[in-house]
Amino acid sequence: MDTLAVPSVSGPNAEATAADAPAADAGFDAWAAGRSRSLLIFATAVTGDREAARDAVQDALVAVYLRWHRLIAGGEPDAYARRIIVNRHISWWRRLGRRERLTAFEVDSGGVAEPAQDGLADTDLARRLLAGLPARQRAAVALRFYDDLAFAEIAAVLDCTESTARSYVHRALQRLRTELRETEDD
Repeated sequence: MDTLAVPSVSGPNAEATAADAPAADAGFDAWAAGRSRSLLIFATAVTGDREAARDAVQDALVAVYLRWHRLIAGGEPDAYARRIIVNRHISWWRRLGRRERLTAFEVDSGGVAEPAQDGLADTDLARRLLAGLPARQRAAVALRFYDDLAFAEIAAVLDCTESTARSYVHRALQRLRTELRETEDD
């Protein structure tokens, strides 16, 4: 099972943050321990790469930690963390361009029973099809079907309108159906 390091604060604001640290750290530590695995699975679905997912989750944990008081007072740390993961991946993708095409998709089962042998081909096919989607569509599908979020919540995470979130999911499903039909025809 993977573990992610809990971020620490250093720098010019470290003394001010240290005064509030005991109460904030307890709440954050509990939240991070409970959500790290789920965020890692989500990030792997979004990025298609285990190492990029670990980096995205680590960045999200740091961002949540630095804004913990505001997030627990009036926000939702899970939604904020997912948004950081999506935004980090999209930023990386924009910098890289389309020079690299994802071909593998790994998710650590972490004690979950392996699917039956006949289901392995279906799982591999689903992973390859998802990896072929554009980043925002893949994120929208992961948020909709993995995290079971409503379209309004997906829109908040992706920083778009609800209709755009619906469009991302619709287009992704349309593309997945088309590619699945082509695969079955072969």
